[in-house]
Amino acid sequence: MSLLQNDRHRPRAARRLLRPAVVAAGVAMAAGTIAAPAGAVGLGPQGQAPIPSTATGASVAAPTVTGPVASTTPVGDPAHGYPFLATDVDLASAGYVEQEFFISGQATRYAQSGTSTATVTSTGHPYSTRIVVRKPTDAKKFNGVVVAEWINVSNQWDQEVDWFQSHEHFLREGYAWVGVSAQRVGVHSATGLKAWSPARYGSLDVTAGGTINDDTLSYDIFSQAVKAVRSPAAGVDPLGSLPAPQYVIATGHSQSAGRLANYYNGILPLSNILDAVVLHGGGGVLRTGSTRPVFRINSEGDVASGILSVAARQQPDSPVLRSWEVAGASHGDWKLITDYGPLRKRDIGTYPGGYPGEPQTCALPSLSRVPQHMVQNAVYDHTVDWVAYGAQPPTAPKITTEPAASTTVVRDGLGLALGGIRLAQHEAPLRVNSGSNTGPGFCFLDGSSLPLTDAQLAALYPTVQSYVDEFVATTLANAAAGYIPGNFTRDPAWYSDLRELIEEHAAAGRIAGHVEASLLDRLDRAERLGLSGSESRTAGYLQHLVDRARNQIKGDAAAREAVVRSATALIALLDAVDGTANEG
Repeated sequence: MSLLQNDRHRPRAARRLLRPAVVAAGVAMAAGTIAAPAGAVGLGPQGQAPIPSTATGASVAAPTVTGPVASTTPVGDPAHGYPFLATDVDLASAGYVEQEFFISGQATRYAQSGTSTATVTSTGHPYSTRIVVRKPTDAKKFNGVVVAEWINVSNQWDQEVDWFQSHEHFLREGYAWVGVSAQRVGVHSATGLKAWSPARYGSLDVTAGGTINDDTLSYDIFSQAVKAVRSPAAGVDPLGSLPAPQYVIATGHSQSAGRLANYYNGILPLSNILDAVVLHGGGGVLRTGSTRPVFRINSEGDVASGILSVAARQQPDSPVLRSWEVAGASHGDWKLITDYGPLRKRDIGTYPGGYPGEPQTCALPSLSRVPQHMVQNAVYDHTVDWVAYGAQPPTAPKITTEPAASTTVVRDGLGLALGGIRLAQHEAPLRVNSGSNTGPGFCFLDGSSLPLTDAQLAALYPTVQSYVDEFVATTLANAAAGYIPGNFTRDPAWYSDLRELIEEHAAAGRIAGHVEASLLDRLDRAERLGLSGSESRTAGYLQHLVDRARNQIKGDAAAREAVVRSATALIALLDAVDGTANEG
């Protein structure tokens, strides 16, 4: 079943499919009913038409576009005749396709400093690079918004972090995603594109023939990549039969967030090619007085490590700036590494640190399990509402630091950070998730996740219902506040968390193998239904799982309680959403 089939009665706009509202003392989820034109952002929450974009990009040169570049080998073939990190997501079932294009032209070099507008230092520098496009095949599924990701190169090769974090949401909501290889390292390093596949990528060059190696061309290359999608020159249109996008939102993680912060400060006032910018996991001090919205989302780890500077944190929200911080989340997290790991193994030959089954080198078990990506999904939707309807996103509390102008995070007795956006996995913890860790390599970025002991869980949650109540109330409150999308139950993290719990207990010998198989069979069926939006049928399969756990997990009451606790909480959450949607 297509991931999008059950959305046929919901709005095609990229705003939240279920807009939460507080009703009396409870939380109600009301399904939207306003249809939008094919390939377009639809009417707003008050029935208003979207505001036309003023991001003309008139001064940006339109590059020459070549492609789509054909694959000459199957994905995974050692000859590397396919796009680097070609997705393993089943795009076809969601009505999407992946294509790679080469873009080339003459780039401008900028001098950029601080929050000042950049100055042009020279022009006419030849370049050639690639963009990767993942888009709906049918204009009716396109929501009219392109998310243009500045691909991260901190590993010395391309890594599309924000795609890994939010691709399920992009597919559900009809976004088109475009990844841009703008920086020298991603193209020219010993592990970059040219070395990875000389036959496919040998012609690429973002250094003007080796004469400019400081990435000062990257800003205009990014602008031209967006121009190729927004208003291409005669020839190849990377969006193909889709209509021209109404809005383009740039996004980037970590180093890319830093590059985009520079772009927002210095280049965007000149290029006027973007409608908004999302900075994920970093982004420095931002200029004031801009008319373009910028949304900054950071993890607890970004705060504690100083990746998000104290000066940047002290910038107050404004009509064009929002800053959210997610407690318990890490810079690189469980979702990123488990989604990215198989592709890195396929195309680079090694798994990333912290990948399941690989040697653990950090002081604590690495990778926070707090699903920050759900918050990030809401960020994209709020950003669309912001530019399309002028709807100001909600504000959010900052993570508590002491002193306030510092990176020292204040924690409770379990070690959980205080303040910030607090998802149920943090507020009703089954694990101590933190943005901090120590050890070699990227340990300081990957955070940690330490399961609570049976004794700790029994003390925190004397009954299954005591956990369920806190879990459900926290999640519904976050949806009502707008910190997670209204259709949050369709996120696969709910099911992967339960799957990992069952598998961990089975690996420890606490659940018999045949019982594990029985439970996972029910869970797999529930997940397929849950991702399609069938809350009541999903809850039914999960209840089967609970019944089997109670009857089949013998001799280990704590293991049985752990499975029942988590599955029952998910059932209650599905029931709450299903019931309030029906009321709406």
